[in-house]
Amino acid sequence: MVIYMNFRNELTKRTNEIEAVLNKYLPTPESHQKVIMEAMAYSVTAGGKRLRPMLMKETYLCYGGTEEVIEPFMAALEMIHTYSLVHDDLPAMDNDEYRRGKKTTHVVYGEAMGILAGDALLNYAFETAVKAFEIAPEKSLLIGKSLKVLAEKAGIYGMIGGQVVDVAETGKKLSKEQLDFIYELKTGALIEAAMMIGAILAGAPEEEVMRVEKIASDVGLAFQIQDDILDVTSTMEELGKPIHSDEKNEKTTYVTLRGLDAAEKEVERISEEAITLLADLKEANPFLEALIRELIHRKK
Repeated sequence: MVIYMNFRNELTKRTNEIEAVLNKYLPTPESHQKVIMEAMAYSVTAGGKRLRPMLMKETYLCYGGTEEVIEPFMAALEMIHTYSLVHDDLPAMDNDEYRRGKKTTHVVYGEAMGILAGDALLNYAFETAVKAFEIAPEKSLLIGKSLKVLAEKAGIYGMIGGQVVDVAETGKKLSKEQLDFIYELKTGALIEAAMMIGAILAGAPEEEVMRVEKIASDVGLAFQIQDDILDVTSTMEELGKPIHSDEKNEKTTYVTLRGLDAAEKEVERISEEAITLLADLKEANPFLEALIRELIHRKK
């Protein structure tokens, strides 16, 4: 196991860099519709691990990427992730009042504006991503491929598809195969998008992009199972959101399906598979390995 001695310092440094990128690309509140821009900024800047843009940047570095062209995609992916959370928190979905320790967007701005803020973030994400063409027109082919990945992983064959099945099957007892399908799409798809886009924009060959997709799929599944575990073992103060929400919403999880011990063992198995594949990437990235371990085995 690679030990990254300054991991905490490096994590803070990289998180601050991502915050700067997000602030750079968020719209400035203005004109008659400024309330939606304020709601967008409230949602995006409410905190979070910035996992997806961080994984994107670190994978980009693994394949020798050095240019600013990655930044609009980092911002775009975090906007898409945030919009999904804003809509998840709505009364028609999970009806949560807190996210990341703060009141959710619909609580602060009203349900209608919460819906519109999510819609606006999704659309603005693609407005942001296409700015990559202006930054690096010579990389138009790679940017186009990245946009395709972003759209597919966020849509009905990715995150939204997973959410659809999750909502449709709420209250029903699911099999492990059904649960894996939901997790692979709902959580894994955007993590796959993050790492795949990082590899694509750096010019990685197709076989490497596929390898990265598998690593990201493992990370996403382990991350979501760990989320199930934390929903029953953590506290609201630690998580920054209500606990036992899965039970409240009558959702099947790895914990309800297989028990806490088995769920923890599954996280360990999947995460080790991801780390083994990571070791075969073109260029070693000790921080990326430490980041994946930290995210999968997080306590909050």
